[in-house]
Amino acid sequence: MESKIETFQESLLAAGAGISLVDSVVAASRVSKDPPVAFALIRPPGHHAVPKGAMGFCVFGNIAIGARYAQRMHGLKRVFIIDFDVHHGNGTNDAFYEDPDIFFLSTHQSCSLILGSMLAGSYPGTGKIDQIGSGNGEGSTLNLPLPGGSGDTAMRTVFDEVIVPCAQMFKPDIILVSAGYDAHLLDPLASLQFTTGAYYMLASSIKQLAKDLCGGCCVFFLEGGYNLSSLSNSVAESFRAFLGDRSLASELDDPSYLHEEPLKKVKQIIEKVKHIHSF
Repeated sequence: MESKIETFQESLLAAGAGISLVDSVVAASRVSKDPPVAFALIRPPGHHAVPKGAMGFCVFGNIAIGARYAQRMHGLKRVFIIDFDVHHGNGTNDAFYEDPDIFFLSTHQSCSLILGSMLAGSYPGTGKIDQIGSGNGEGSTLNLPLPGGSGDTAMRTVFDEVIVPCAQMFKPDIILVSAGYDAHLLDPLASLQFTTGAYYMLASSIKQLAKDLCGGCCVFFLEGGYNLSSLSNSVAESFRAFLGDRSLASELDDPSYLHEEPLKKVKQIIEKVKHIHSF
């Protein structure tokens, strides 16, 4: 069993890796119009760690630390954070809930009840659609809970109709991504059904979004993923997207596992988010 000292040291390395990649991406963006996307392949993850301490496998808020570092050390005032982990990034949410210069956008599985118990995918039970920030930060937090069974079509629609317009309106100086791969249909801790191909789409689309809006400044931070096969394949697909290589998802995904998505419910949630955030 790992000691507390070892955990602490590894957590420092994880947070430090994110900081180093922010440095590298910012430096690359100053000499190239198409800098490479960075990916912090780290453990432990970070988006559940709240300002007061550790939570949910997370010790330090790696992406929150990276966001504040980008602001204070590189003068990148406006940071756009996308969290597509199946669980709500409550720690990141809380860290910047009153901050107008950091836009936190989380897609996650909604809190549903089955036989009196919350689905594992709805942990930690936060991220309601009406949690939008407070004070000066009101409107700079967007939570979009997806119903169980949501998959590739739902995520593509959310990206086009919510993530892109929000990023365009916010005009970020850098995009940071909490990249959780536990919404995959083979992951045991939730009931969304993203395929490996969904993660290629997300990586490719976010890379292009960063290129369009902030000179390509973009860092991914690894978060969840509990099926080693789907996790490794999905991360590899992200790398292929970053490199411009073709997707191998058609060779990795088995469509016979997929069920019909609740697209009507997804559309209703998207329309509600648009109404709340006035876009």
